[in-house]
Amino acid sequence: MDLTVDVYKATEKFPVDERFGLTSQMRRCSVSIPSNIAEGSGRNSNPQFNQFLGIANGSTSELIIQTFLSERLGLLGTETMRTLVEQCVEISNMNYGLQKSLK
Repeated sequence: MDLTVDVYKATEKFPVDERFGLTSQMRRCSVSIPSNIAEGSGRNSNPQFNQFLGIANGSTSELIIQTFLSERLGLLGTETMRTLVEQCVEISNMNYGLQKSLK
C-alpha cells in the first residue's frame, strides 16, 4: 500500500486538467494492485488467487507505463519516476513468485 500512498502524493501536483486523465488513471491502478491481491487471497482458492494476482500484475504494468509517460510529459521528476517504477517492479516480482508457488 506504500505504492498507493506514493502515487497519490506524486499526482497531487499534477495539473487540474489531468484530474480525469493520468491523475485518475494512476490512482486507480495503484489502488487496484493491493485490492486485487487482497480479494484474491480472500477467495480461499489457489486458482482464483492466481487469477487476481494476474490482474494485479496487469495493473502494475499499466502503472509503470503511465509513470514513464508522466515523466516524459514533465509531470513527474526523474527521481520520483524511478522510485515509483522500482516499487512496481518489486511488487510485480513478488506477485510472479507467488503465482509460481500457487501452480
